[in-house]
Amino acid sequence: MWLQDLREICERNYENPSTGQSLVREIQVEWTDANRRGDLDDSLKQGLDRRAFRLLRADAEEWIGWLDNEEFWKPGWKGGFDS
Repeated sequence: MWLQDLREICERNYENPSTGQSLVREIQVEWTDANRRGDLDDSLKQGLDRRAFRLLRADAEEWIGWLDNEEFWKPGWKGGFDS
C-alpha cells in the first residue's frame, strides 16, 4: 500500500519534482509514524526510505528517471547503484 501511494504521488507530480518531493516528505512522516506504532514492518520502511532518499535528492532529470524505472518500484528493490 505505501509503495503504491508513494508511486502515485510521484506520478501525479511527474513534471513538477519540487511539489512531488514535498509530498514524498509528507508521506515519509506518515510511514515513519506507522512503523513506530508497529503497523509497518522495519524492512518495508527501509525499502520506502531508500526510495525516498533517491527521490528527494533527485534533480528534475533524475526524478523522471526514477519514476520511469520499473525496477525501482518493484517490491524488494534494494537500491543498487545501477537500478
